[in-house]
Amino acid sequence: MTAAIYLVKGREKSLRRKHPWVFSRGISKVEGEPRLGETVDVYTHDNQWLAKAAYSPTSQIRARVWSFEKQEINVDFFVKRLEDALLVRQEIIERDGLTGFRLIAAESDGLPGITIDKYQDYLVCQLLSAGAEYHKTNIVKALTIVFPECHVYERSDAAVRKKEGLEERMGVLHGDEPPQSVIIEENGVKISVDIVGGHKTGFYLDQRDSRQKSIKYVKDKDVLNCFCYTGGFGLYALKGGAKRVINADVSQPALDTAKYNAEINQFDISKKRAVFLNADVFKLLREYRDQGTLFDVVIMDPPKFVSSKNNLTSGANGYKDINMLAMQILKPGGTLLTYSCSGLMGTDLFQKIIADAALDAGRSVKFVERFEQAADHLTDSAYPEGFYLKGFACKVL
Repeated sequence: MTAAIYLVKGREKSLRRKHPWVFSRGISKVEGEPRLGETVDVYTHDNQWLAKAAYSPTSQIRARVWSFEKQEINVDFFVKRLEDALLVRQEIIERDGLTGFRLIAAESDGLPGITIDKYQDYLVCQLLSAGAEYHKTNIVKALTIVFPECHVYERSDAAVRKKEGLEERMGVLHGDEPPQSVIIEENGVKISVDIVGGHKTGFYLDQRDSRQKSIKYVKDKDVLNCFCYTGGFGLYALKGGAKRVINADVSQPALDTAKYNAEINQFDISKKRAVFLNADVFKLLREYRDQGTLFDVVIMDPPKFVSSKNNLTSGANGYKDINMLAMQILKPGGTLLTYSCSGLMGTDLFQKIIADAALDAGRSVKFVERFEQAADHLTDSAYPEGFYLKGFACKVL
């Protein structure tokens, strides 16, 4: 008999709107003894069936919904989810000539806690929920059915797994170990991805559309690309005809890959047209400001500063600081391309932070374009939390 959870009266409203989370405070009783990640039936307080969900006894999100239909959560279930995900992305993949893209965006694709990115013939999985771990064998089997030619590698090395009572894991799940470099292509730009050692699953695919849109701002410009990682925005700046691009990051291995990426695209990086600078961006911005060094374009794509509601204020201060400094080193009429990948920070708040930074910098800022995550990082209508990446193109006077 399947274990079950019963909700506190009134707590079923979000599930009736197809939101996939059940919080611990919304549960009145648990029937049976469900194991970590096991599938449970979800009922209202008066015994109306609502959903099939994965149970996580230690997480504040006590259950994550697999399905709002009465069906078995098995290999066939995961095959259908994968096929649906591929279907809604097919136009994007063909239109942009993608050999690297997000296949599964967790709850937005009806697979809570599961992220899967495809790089050529490698499927890289992050299994961050108890339910995903419980069904790992079924997930891998489904992937081999839908993509029989592909290898499957796990990058579940994220600290968030601890909240689900899980250990971090990495390794081959099917097929071969990834090579040190897998070359993908987007919008005609080649990018080397380190699946095993890179950030997240190896690369930040979510900024693809923003990288492409950035090209219009860089022709014949002096560009500073902050937090450059493996040089994504810098590659597009070189493609767009930038006069000079300084790529700054604190990681030397990332910078080495950034330089390699410029080389495999056969961009002219002679005469210091492309500089790869190992530096703490916060210190570097202050040094440029104090020296009076100015740029035509500053690209600000930092890591996530806000990981929970508890550090929203400190994270907001971090975003304000770097954007203020960026404005201070821009020439009059220069362009600031600035982004936040912190899902807990809404677009309106991010815009307000930039406005506050402009006041502190003593500059006038005009918002001329908005950006968001790439189209393969879709957001389901019932799960607005799936939207997390936002950005602006600003003219600074």
